Amino acid sequence: MRVAPALPRTLAALALAVVPALGTALPATAAAPDVTDTVTYTAQERRAALAHWTPARMKEVGSAVDLGPTGPLAKKWTGAPVKSVGRLFFVNQKGDDTYCTATAVESGNRSVVMAAGHCARLPASPDNTYTDLVFVPGYDKGARPYGVFPVRASVTPRSWAQDGENDIAAFTVDPVGGRTLTDTVGGQPVAFGRPAGGRITAFGYPATRPQRGEELLYCAGPSKAEPRQEWSVPCDMSGGASGGPWLAGFDPRTGLGTLVSVNSHGDALDHSTAMYGPVLGATAQQVHDRAQRA
Repeated sequence: MRVAPALPRTLAALALAVVPALGTALPATAAAPDVTDTVTYTAQERRAALAHWTPARMKEVGSAVDLGPTGPLAKKWTGAPVKSVGRLFFVNQKGDDTYCTATAVESGNRSVVMAAGHCARLPASPDNTYTDLVFVPGYDKGARPYGVFPVRASVTPRSWAQDGENDIAAFTVDPVGGRTLTDTVGGQPVAFGRPAGGRITAFGYPATRPQRGEELLYCAGPSKAEPRQEWSVPCDMSGGASGGPWLAGFDPRTGLGTLVSVNSHGDALDHSTAMYGPVLGATAQQVHDRAQRA
């Protein structure tokens, strides 16, 4: 694993971004300083990650904790398969197996996944990056219908690595069977600069009973602006749902919407009734752009 050299400055997983009109990008700023940190993984490390994450190990990681009962706001998803959403498995800074939720998104290299920053590295701790990362889109009760995609690079804001701000990350994955990620499962478009408001559908794989991370759950409701460059939606998903997508304009018939934020944290340690997500502004756009080139 190699951490890209740092340029001049600038919730844990299983604990548990603003975006002009949908689909509109912020103006290009070619001269803007790089505000991202990139970690790359060697071919040998990627092979080791694939060997580490056996089907049995994936099932065990959710059952290792008890986060209480599911709901009542979180519901099991029973609509058309949301193929782009899956589980992101990794080993944390303590050497523990754990996971987040993540989403395949549209990108130039057709290989980018987005999730929360705390699914890539410990906040405000530049040296504590995670290892053995793989993405399994469409995961369902042990099934891995579209393959297991090893992560070759993770990108986070430098402000997350140094100060614990801007809880967003993008990951670049290898092709599987000669096909890129979004050629295999499609990708959600990402909107940067969108103001809070409107109905949001949030997805995740929380490790609550009885699902224990084995099934995709969702919450849906109105979003509103919050302090500290965040917004919120009514939702009681907990650990394991971290990094799951917030989709605006979600169509349950196609499984497609527009990603406008990700699950970051709840409003309390227990019995949370709101999920908070970061505003996706210029920093998040740089993270996405860098992952397209990793």
